[in-house]
Amino acid sequence: MVDGRADKHALQCRTRFACLSCIRASLANHPMIDGRTQDSPLIRAYRGQRADTLPVWFMRQAGRSLPEYRALRTDVAMLDACLDPALASEITLQPVRRHGVDAGILFSDIVVPVKLGGVGVEIVPGRGPVLEHPIRSASDVAALRPIDPDVFSPIREAVALTVAELGSTPLIGFAGAPFTLAAYLVEGGPSRDHLRARTLMHSDPHTWAALMNWVADASGEFLRAQVEAGASAVQLFDSWAGSLSVEDYVRRVAPHSRRALDHLRGLDVPKVHFGVGAGDLLEAMYGVGADVMGVDWRMPLSEANRRLGGRTPIQGNIDPALLAAPWPVLEAHVRAVVDAGRAAPAHVVNLGHGVPPDTDPDTLTRLVELVHSLPQ
Repeated sequence: MVDGRADKHALQCRTRFACLSCIRASLANHPMIDGRTQDSPLIRAYRGQRADTLPVWFMRQAGRSLPEYRALRTDVAMLDACLDPALASEITLQPVRRHGVDAGILFSDIVVPVKLGGVGVEIVPGRGPVLEHPIRSASDVAALRPIDPDVFSPIREAVALTVAELGSTPLIGFAGAPFTLAAYLVEGGPSRDHLRARTLMHSDPHTWAALMNWVADASGEFLRAQVEAGASAVQLFDSWAGSLSVEDYVRRVAPHSRRALDHLRGLDVPKVHFGVGAGDLLEAMYGVGADVMGVDWRMPLSEANRRLGGRTPIQGNIDPALLAAPWPVLEAHVRAVVDAGRAAPAHVVNLGHGVPPDTDPDTLTRLVELVHSLPQ
């Protein structure tokens, strides 16, 4: 291409869905293309294949339970740590070194794309994300500025630094699903029942849809930045989806979760979808474009596999509460989870939610060794 056509092509390729040839050219050194991670146990399981070793990683494995993490975070605010590429990379690598897990997951937070999108939000210790000004009206939503992919440069740098160290171990990128992010924005912070968000969903569906589109684009660009920089898979977290009826999820949420994942069009990486307390939504959540379904501790993996038709790789679902139980109790539970997971095409062992902050790190290391010793 020459002259104005080249300029026009370059402009088009800065939009949401870049052309396939440009994607391939820019990702020639991606771990999923140059061979580093595509045959790893984790990626094979996410593709529905069973490798010799049963893969395992833990949600919230980087951070709170590790003394080396606490040493690094002294006097550093959570979001500041997330946006410091070298610090975020080091924290991501810590559990891979210590536990020998089969994947790293980027140390970040689901509100990072919201903050980078211009919304005033801070993470208050002991409480969680708190909004400077909750988003509750059409004018509030209209004031949100479009997401500029360039704001994710610290994230891209953190991913690139991490991938360079991980070698053949895959890095998982992640983002909060639109409903969970929208719930934080409307409520102004954490909430037990998300009443304001669910009220807005029904009382002003147009404003709700506009807000959900904005957070979907924020999450989608956040995911895309991580994949383009080297993440080999992604996970979309819908922490609050369990508060929704199936009808509300299908009508008012699923299209926006699909929009978030659509930002990965042209990027061939596995996509995991996980919701807390969302057993009744498994089929609907899978339908938004996921390749793998995460399952929390409330539902046996055998039942999740049945609901998904026996065709979907699953991830989960050790009860985090049992990490503090005597080892024989935890071991028996892990063996039962692995047995239940054998009904699915493939299984990635994980927790049914995140690592509790008071977990003994040696327990996690021992758990990884146990999982790796078990037959597929």
